Amino acid sequence: MPPVPPGSSETRITILLATWNGAAHLEEQLQSYVAQNHPHWDLWVSDDGSSDATIDILTAFRDREAANREVRLLSGPRRGHAANFLSLLCHPELPAGPVALSDQDDVWLPGKLRLALGALHNAGPVALYGAQSHHTDRQLRVIGRSRLPRRAPCFRNALTQNVVSGHSAVLSAGAVELVRRAGMPEGIPYHDWWLYQLVSGAGGEIVIDREKVLYYRQHHANAMGAHQGLAPRLQRVRQVLGRTYANWLGANFAALERARDLLTPEHQTLLADLRNAPRHPGLIRPLAFHQLGLHRQTRLTTASLYLAAALGRI
Repeated sequence: MPPVPPGSSETRITILLATWNGAAHLEEQLQSYVAQNHPHWDLWVSDDGSSDATIDILTAFRDREAANREVRLLSGPRRGHAANFLSLLCHPELPAGPVALSDQDDVWLPGKLRLALGALHNAGPVALYGAQSHHTDRQLRVIGRSRLPRRAPCFRNALTQNVVSGHSAVLSAGAVELVRRAGMPEGIPYHDWWLYQLVSGAGGEIVIDREKVLYYRQHHANAMGAHQGLAPRLQRVRQVLGRTYANWLGANFAALERARDLLTPEHQTLLADLRNAPRHPGLIRPLAFHQLGLHRQTRLTTASLYLAAALGRI
């Protein structure tokens, strides 16, 4: 494990956990928090109306940990996964300081928080951290792994796709304040994609760690599963060429427009140029995308982006 910079080892961090009917795997995730080699954490949970034993598990955990930390249980907005996380980030009583996002069915490796805080200590005041994961089946048997982005993260990439996995995401105190200033945008498809767009758009730093920090359980109830293999890649191409992706882009663009005052002047200009780009089918629109520097992480997916633009789908 890389050395931890001075000043980060005592930092108190708040874990933000969004739950919904997660009883099957929740206890394993909670115990992985306790096993962290960075012990200075509190837990805030937003439950979106679970009908299984999720609340019972969380209440018992809160009682066991009461002498060590705050464990706060809240009722979620019941508007989906993204809104549930953003309701935590924007809660008026959320303590100042860095936060780590957590899914309910993963298992963290013991050094996850320490690695993230060490990386953020070396980053700028507004920073978003993401790392890698082991992909597992329901029994935590490793079946794959995440892959590093091929190109450096930036706003021109964030406009077209996400490269910061929400289950590994950690925000600096400055990034949390930025998110709170932006508020809770309506209709965005994924909270982690929104965080990547907002932080990069505001000139913050995106830190992508090569280290694997958790076991990412794959099952039918995942809000968003892994994207490995030919079938998921083809599915992504179909989404880009269909209406799903266009709707995602539209919701994200509308949210960015409402938060435009938080973006750098350069990125405000980029949004304006994108808004004014030709919309009719043909080669002019993908050429405008190219001139604006919009891109995805691979040649295939960037080509599908430009093809969708040429066909008038986006």
